[in-house]
Amino acid sequence: MEQEAEIDCLPIDLLAHIFLMITSFTDLAQASGVCRKWKQGVKQALARRQTLSFAGFKMDDDSTARLVHHAYSLKELDISRSRWGCQITDNGLCQISLAKCVSSLTSISLWGITGITDKGVVKLITRANSLQHLNVGGTFITDESLSAIADSCPRLKSIVLWSCRQVTETGLFVLVSKCRKLESINVWGTRVPLDCFIGLLTIRPALQIKPQGLPLNVMLPVV
Repeated sequence: MEQEAEIDCLPIDLLAHIFLMITSFTDLAQASGVCRKWKQGVKQALARRQTLSFAGFKMDDDSTARLVHHAYSLKELDISRSRWGCQITDNGLCQISLAKCVSSLTSISLWGITGITDKGVVKLITRANSLQHLNVGGTFITDESLSAIADSCPRLKSIVLWSCRQVTETGLFVLVSKCRKLESINVWGTRVPLDCFIGLLTIRPALQIKPQGLPLNVMLPVV
C-alpha cells in the first residue's frame, strides 16, 4: 500500500500557513490544482493576507479580481503596472470593487495603469471608505475621479497624482477642501499653475506638496 506523503498529512490550517509564505501567484495557482485539500489551503491562505501586490506579475482582469475576492482580510492592494505587470482595465476595477475587503482597504496603488479611466476608478473608490493612501500616478484620471475620492475617502492622508495631466486646479481644490486629514499630495508632472498650489496651502497650510522643490515659500494672504 502506497504511503501518504508527509505534507498530505498536514491539517489545512498548517497548509494555509505554508501557502501564505508563497509570493508567486503562478505557484499558488499550481498548488491549488494539486488536490481539493491544497485548493482549500490556498483559499485560506489568501483569506489571511493583509497585503497583495501584483506588481511585476502578468495578470488580467479576471484572475486579479478572483484573488482579491478571496482576500477577506486585505488592507493593502498594489496592482501597479510594470514591464510584465498587470494589464487591468475598467472591467477589472469594477469586478474588484465588489470584493468584501474593499471597504477595509487602507492603501491602493494603481500606479501607471494606462488601461483604466474615471469609470473604473470611481467604481472602486466609492466603496473604499477606509482608504488612507492612494497612488493613481501615471493614469489618465480627471477631476471626476478626484471628486469621487473627495466624497468617499474622508480618512485619506496621502495621494500621488504624478503626471496626471488631465487633472485641473478645480479638482485639486475639491479634494483638499473635503479630505480634511490629507497630509501629502504629489503633483509632479501635472499641468496646473503654481497659483493653484499656493491656494491649496491657503486652505490647508500643513499640506506637504511634492516635489518639495516647488517654489511655494511665499507669503500667503491673511484671511
